[in-house]
Parts: sequence; structure tokens; C-alpha cells
Amino acid sequence: MPAALLDRAFLERLERLTIHWLRSFPGLVGGHNTSRFSGAGQEFLDHRHFHHGDDLRAVNWRAYMRLEKLFLKMFQVEPRVPVRILLDCSASMAAGEGTAKFDFARKLAGAMSYVGLVRLETIHILPFSEELADGHVCGGGRHRFAPAADYLESLKAQGQTHFLAMAKEFAARFPQRGLLIVISDFLGGEDCGKPLQYLADIGHELLLLHTFAPEDRVPPWSGELDVVDAESGEHLQLSFEDDVRQLYTERFDDYARGLRDLALRKGGRFISLSTDISVEEAVFGPLSQAQAVY
Repeated sequence: MPAALLDRAFLERLERLTIHWLRSFPGLVGGHNTSRFSGAGQEFLDHRHFHHGDDLRAVNWRAYMRLEKLFLKMFQVEPRVPVRILLDCSASMAAGEGTAKFDFARKLAGAMSYVGLVRLETIHILPFSEELADGHVCGGGRHRFAPAADYLESLKAQGQTHFLAMAKEFAARFPQRGLLIVISDFLGGEDCGKPLQYLADIGHELLLLHTFAPEDRVPPWSGELDVVDAESGEHLQLSFEDDVRQLYTERFDDYARGLRDLALRKGGRFISLSTDISVEEAVFGPLSQAQAVY
């Protein structure tokens, strides 16, 4: 039996988190809004475990009398800010040692989806490579996570990355502004800066999660190499010595800083995540420190 995308202990830890965004979207609620129980007429949808600091008024005391455990009642508040996850499924995401980078990215997408579902956000998972896929929509509470996890596990990394085509199609299909979480190694044959800037300029808030394998930043090889581009299949002859490796790492870091500066300039965030840490460490470390979740 294949292992679950995310284990139960990790999911329970995720229940105390909320996806956080910086921008205010007029007429919409969610994310950084402090109240999730704002008046009558709300539709009950689900329970979650009670955590320290939660509103005692939302505790299901009848459930406590029966089970001697504290559960929080969750209600639907409409309309909410759309949360969309753009997941890079190009061939470069599976390059290197096995599929560690792509597995990491899918688990990260799953973790963000679960956090949103527990807080009653509607999550739209949108894979992309050469084009933008139809994706998977989930909402209404934690019990909707299993189909989302199955969908993520079914995805394959293949094809070339076309950020510009993806951005244009995304803008045409999703006119309502919202939080846009992009999970990618941001590698490919074309510049991704301008397409990302375009998405920010039309009103989406960017949360860029830069996933990379250690060998993406510091190649471990030496000597004469025949390097093959994972997406285009192009061959390149390289002589890889210590000075070349150092230069490559410097260029990699410069590229990441450029994406970070773009995100910050547009009121978004950029977080680099190496696959040499676990997804759990990523969520409760860099993502929490940057207040992408809290």
C-alpha cells in the first residue's frame, strides 16, 4: 500500500495554522482577518481540534460532554478570498536524484491545501508546465482533503515550462483577484520574472515558494560533463571544476534574489525551500517565519 501524501501526525499539527496574506481584497474575507465567527446566518460545515488561543465560544460543548475532547465548530463565511496553488509539473521538477523535488512540491501543495481547508478556504490546485491544467477545486472542510491528496499523487512531472503562456491563460480564466501560491523551481528556457510581475500587476498577491534540490544550487560533479537539459533535451559540454561550481552557485543565488526582490516589490513574498529538509520543517520553519502561515 503506498504511503499517504501527508501523515496523520503532520495533518494534526497543521490544524492550528492559517494561511496568511498581506493584501486587503475589498468585499472578501479570510487569511489575515481576525474573526471567523462574525454574526448569525453562517452555515456550519465542520469541526477541528481545539488549540490554545481559540475562541471558547465556538467550542462544541455537547461533543465535549460525550467524548471529553474539545472540538471547535467551523462556519462558512462568504465570500472568501480565492486561494490558488500553481504547481510546477515540468520535467525539471523531477530532475536529479529520483523525484525528491517533485514529491516535496506536491507535499507542500498538500500541506497548504489542508491548512486552507481546515479554515474553510476554497483551494484551487492548478498544475502547469507547457500549459495550465484544469486542476482540482476543494473546499468545505478537512473531510475534502482526501480527493485533493489523491489528485496531487496522480500528477506527473513532464514537459517544458512556459510561464508566459501559463500566466496569460490564468489571467483569462480567473479574473477574480486573490492569493496566488506558486510552487516551482523557477527553472526553464524562458524568463519567469515578467509573467509573475504581470500576475501581480493585475491584482493577485504572490507567494512564491522556490523549491530546489541541493544539487540545483551546488552541483556535486567534477570534470568533463555532458549535461542534458531535463526539459528541452539539449546537450551542453561543460568542464566542471571548483571555480566553475562557485560561479554557478553565485549565479543561482543572484537569480533567487531577483525573484525575491520582484515579489517584495509587488507586495508579495518569496521563500526558498531546499529539499534537504522535510516538508514539516519547511512549514513550521521558513513558511512560519515569513508568516505565510501562522
